[in-house]
Amino acid sequence: MTSYRIALLPGDGIGPETMAATQIVLDRVVAEFPNIQLDCQSHRAGAELYRETGETLPKNVLDACLAADAVLLSAIGLPDVRQPDGTEVQPTMMVGLRRALNLHSAVRPVKLYPGAPCPLKDTGEGIDFVIIRENLEGLFASFGGGSMVGDEVATDTLVVTRAGTSKVVDYAFQLASRRSGRPHDGKRKVTCVDKANVFRSMAFFRKIFHDVAAKYPDIEHDAVYVDAMSLYMVQNPSDFDVVVMENQFGDILSDLGAGIVGGLGLGPSAEVGDKHALFQPSHGTAPQLAGKNVANPLATILSAGMMLDWLGQTHQDANCITAAVAVESAVAEVLSHGQVRTPDIGGSSSTTDVANAVADAIHAAVASDV
Repeated sequence: MTSYRIALLPGDGIGPETMAATQIVLDRVVAEFPNIQLDCQSHRAGAELYRETGETLPKNVLDACLAADAVLLSAIGLPDVRQPDGTEVQPTMMVGLRRALNLHSAVRPVKLYPGAPCPLKDTGEGIDFVIIRENLEGLFASFGGGSMVGDEVATDTLVVTRAGTSKVVDYAFQLASRRSGRPHDGKRKVTCVDKANVFRSMAFFRKIFHDVAAKYPDIEHDAVYVDAMSLYMVQNPSDFDVVVMENQFGDILSDLGAGIVGGLGLGPSAEVGDKHALFQPSHGTAPQLAGKNVANPLATILSAGMMLDWLGQTHQDANCITAAVAVESAVAEVLSHGQVRTPDIGGSSSTTDVANAVADAIHAAVASDV
C-alpha cells in the first residue's frame, strides 16, 4: 500500500462544498483501490481567514503544503474582502503559493465530454487539447512590482527567461509524448502561442520553443499568434493537441477553452513544478451560490483525478494512474447519461447528488472489471 499526504485547501464561497463533494469521490477511490492510501489534511486559507486574522496563507499552512505529496485547492477569494490598497486577496495568495512551491507549468485540459453543453455549432472531429501556461514569469512577473508615477503613469514588465521558458516548453513536449494526440488523427503536436511579430520578448519565447522542440523530433510543432489562436480555438478546436504560451496569454485563452467545452464548472487544472504540484478547478468562489448545494463539483473532481495521475506518474504508481482514469471515466459517464447535473449545465441536481453519482459510477466500473 502506498500512502500519500494531501493538503486540502477548501477556501471560500462554494469552495468548501465542492471540496466536500470531491472527498466523497476520493473516499470511493480509496475504497475501490485498496493499494492507495490518501492522508487528506484540511487547512484554512483564503479570504474568510483574512477577514478574521489578516492572513490568507499562514506559515503553518504553507509548511503543510510544502510537506505534502500534493495540494488540492478548491476556490479562494471573495470580492468584498480586500487588502488596504483595494485589491482582492486571492491573487496575492495564489502568486505567493505558486512561487513558494515553484510551480512553473499550469495545465488546463480543454476536453468536450459527450453530453456536456457546447456553444459551438460545429466541433469538428472532437475537442481534446491541453493549454500549458508558463506560471511564474511573463506579465505576472511584475505582480507586486511595477511602477507608478504619481497618478499619471503605470508600468509593468513582461519577463521571459531561457530557464523558465525551457521548463514549460519541455513539460509541454513531455505531456504530448504521453497523450494520444489529436482526436481525429492521433497526431502529436505542440503549438507555441505568442506575439512574436511585435514583441522582442515573444520572439525570444518562440526561439526558445524551437530550441527545445529540436529535442523531440517525433513530435510535430508549430507556432501561432495569440490573436489568431483565439479565432482558431473557436473555428477549428480539433486542430490542437498541446498548446504552450506565456503566463497572461494562458490566463486568458484557458478561460476561452473552458467556455467552448461546457464552462468553468467543467474546467480542471494543475500547476506543476519540479518537486511539487497543486490542483484546483478553474472557477472562482461564486459567493452568490455558497451554502445552496447547487455548485458544480466536476471541475474539482476532475482536478483530483489529475492529481492522482500526477502522483502515479511521479511515483511510478500504476494504481494511481488507473484510479485517475476511473475518476475521469466516471465523470464522462455521468455527463453522457445527462440525468444528474447541476443547474449551470442545464440540470437540477445538487452538488452532493453529482458527487454521489460519480462515486457510484466508479464503483460500478470497478465491480464490472472484477
